[in-house]
Amino acid sequence: MRTLLLLCAFFTWVFADAHIFIYHRFDDARHPSTSILSQALRNQFNYFKQNGYKVVKLDEIIKKVEAKEEVPDNWVALSVDDSYKSFYENGLPIFREFGYPFTLFIYVEASQKGYGDFMSFEQIKRSAEYGDIAYHSYSHPHMTHLEREELRRDFTLGLEVFEANLGFKPKYFSYPYGEFDENVAKIAESYGFKAIFNQNLGAVSKDSNLSSLDRIALFSDTNLKSNLASKYLKAEFIEPKVYPKDGNLAKIIARIDTNSSKVSLYISGLGSKEVEVKNGIIEVDIDQKITKDRVRIIINDKLKTATQIITKDKNAK
Repeated sequence: MRTLLLLCAFFTWVFADAHIFIYHRFDDARHPSTSILSQALRNQFNYFKQNGYKVVKLDEIIKKVEAKEEVPDNWVALSVDDSYKSFYENGLPIFREFGYPFTLFIYVEASQKGYGDFMSFEQIKRSAEYGDIAYHSYSHPHMTHLEREELRRDFTLGLEVFEANLGFKPKYFSYPYGEFDENVAKIAESYGFKAIFNQNLGAVSKDSNLSSLDRIALFSDTNLKSNLASKYLKAEFIEPKVYPKDGNLAKIIARIDTNSSKVSLYISGLGSKEVEVKNGIIEVDIDQKITKDRVRIIINDKLKTATQIITKDKNAK
């Protein structure tokens, strides 16, 4: 019986989904909504260590997805966005203490122009001794608000400054604010990144899209156990593709890979409800005004999760 239980545990680890987590600020009381306390960070790191999780380099997960190989469920990768100075001063020492690798996505203009809250290129270079450095845009814009040429200028300038100061081309990119649409995604993909990351709830499996890999944000009060239990749900969001111009969300249509007859649908500001799945398709009439400028549409099939974000155009009336 003991052997059987061990085998079951082994296959649970091997044939499941990994998780990529994201941090922003560290011990920054001015911005509690995007910061994590040092003690909370240590608690999370200890949870990984004490519960059989293996913190791996982001590269290891990407290799598995590229090869369409199963990604071990106990694998965790850690990322940090924006290159805030609080990471260098408060976060990095704890990563070093635990020996945990990380990928730092940098806000290039902030380092180039010496914005006070952000790491210098010299600090980024020193951080690279312990983790990897990746790209998070030049000016950290709301990319869905930019015209195509504005967007291309931001990518081109940012990548030139990145390479000039750090000596290499970044292979990974994460969307500022986690916001993108089809137009932004196509332009981002044209720059040849090996993988592109969002900020959506969800896990990573061999079926994940390398152009939109899920990352879960962690803060001091995050339910880490719950997030580690989440699984990847393969989904195609068909409608809406963009934020409705009149602010009225007419319907949700999505194709999902499931055998379930019902799933949970959540919409920011409108709440959640159980909806039917017919032949792998969700089609739900909503016909309600959405008031938030940034709306998450989340489908939950038991522990499996898929997310879409739509953002209001800055010029929309």
